[in-house]
Amino acid sequence: MATPISMYISQSLELLTPPKTPPADSEVKLFHNWPEPETEPDEVHFEIPWSNYVESADDADAFHVPHQNVLLLHGPKQKYQHTKEQPIPRLENDREMLVEVGVIGLNPIDWKAPDFGFGLPDLPCISGRDLAGKVVKAPKTRSRCGIGDNVLAISTDYRDSRKAAYQQYAAVSDFNACRLPGNISAEEAAPLGVAFVAAALALGICIGMDFVVANNGPRGPDLLRIVRSLSRDTLSRDIHKECFDGIGENERAKAGDWIVIWGGSSATGCCAVQLAKLAGLKVIAVIDVARSGERMLRHGADLLVDRLDEERAISIVKGITKGRLRFGLDTRGKDTAALLAEAMRAEKEGGGAGSRAHLVGLVGLPKSATQGVVYHSVPIKSFHEAPQIGEGMMIWLEKLLEQNLISTPEIEVADGGLEGINAALDRLRDGSVNGPRIVVPLRSYSRGRSASCVEASKISRDNHSIA
Repeated sequence: MATPISMYISQSLELLTPPKTPPADSEVKLFHNWPEPETEPDEVHFEIPWSNYVESADDADAFHVPHQNVLLLHGPKQKYQHTKEQPIPRLENDREMLVEVGVIGLNPIDWKAPDFGFGLPDLPCISGRDLAGKVVKAPKTRSRCGIGDNVLAISTDYRDSRKAAYQQYAAVSDFNACRLPGNISAEEAAPLGVAFVAAALALGICIGMDFVVANNGPRGPDLLRIVRSLSRDTLSRDIHKECFDGIGENERAKAGDWIVIWGGSSATGCCAVQLAKLAGLKVIAVIDVARSGERMLRHGADLLVDRLDEERAISIVKGITKGRLRFGLDTRGKDTAALLAEAMRAEKEGGGAGSRAHLVGLVGLPKSATQGVVYHSVPIKSFHEAPQIGEGMMIWLEKLLEQNLISTPEIEVADGGLEGINAALDRLRDGSVNGPRIVVPLRSYSRGRSASCVEASKISRDNHSIA
């Protein structure tokens, strides 16, 4: 019998300009523009929560590894500790499988959570959201995934250390895994997962984009229709409003609509641009044009607007959309979300539900309401709480990757394996990396193919305009 899904708190996914790390003994409370935790941080204690682990794998299959190396976080403002001879994760239900972690993709939340003490589960814990590797123990039920498959896995259920990336073996629900085609290496795939999931849920559930009607690619899922076919008891109560009572059926985004993505050069922003174009929308990307313009044109943006002059950016957006912009996605924070809301503000009060604008904030939302604009937060939990949602997204991603219809993020490969992750996170912490995503191959991983496939085929370029 499957173990019930436990409650957890989701956190945000992107930060382009991280703040300086405070001294360990600092009493100063720093402002940060990533999301506030949904609850107060858990009380810190140091009893190892290994109740979900076993000392060795079952003898009924070919997997006989007795223990593994992991990175443990013991407390706030501490480094991750490389720890040897730890238990292998236990598989708790028939849809879980064991994946040998080959490459880890680093996310900003991995240093923000320990530095500032928010979004932490029971300590000590294992962290890490993005990984790519090989299935070494298959699900007991019939599954798309089998032993030997190379997969991309996304750990959105971050309170469950079994599923975290900073270890040699991770438990993965098969509906949260994407099988990698031969044209995509583990290094390329590792940083894609969280970005893709966040972008697809933001567009598919929050603004109702129907990926089934994609113009230039394989049929994708209608996430809003899928989630509203589920019982409310299927999902955590804190995402009910977004999933079941958010955008109206007559308000959904459709082909030909404009969408503005503020901070479109982030990993999630890049995914959102590509998915919106596949669904037939017209995309305005508000970015640092000099730094990221070429890349955003390559991803399909119809218009680039320089974010360095914010008032001019708002003016351009209003002019292009004739003051009737209905869909916006912000990837940077509360301040830029407020700027985007201003570009979407209704000129007159009133109007029916069909005339409302919809703004999705990945990192934060404006503190005050904006006339005619509905605010949305991404229901990230739906990815792992509802197999219909998770698997629909992963099957679609498999097809997009196989047909080279979505680009993986630019990467920088860091050395050192698990032991090198602290140094790599320091580079995210001090802001010295702004562009490529850092990936860390594990030294112990036995790969079935070379890592030389870093120059995968990318989507073709079209003619575009720059404002």
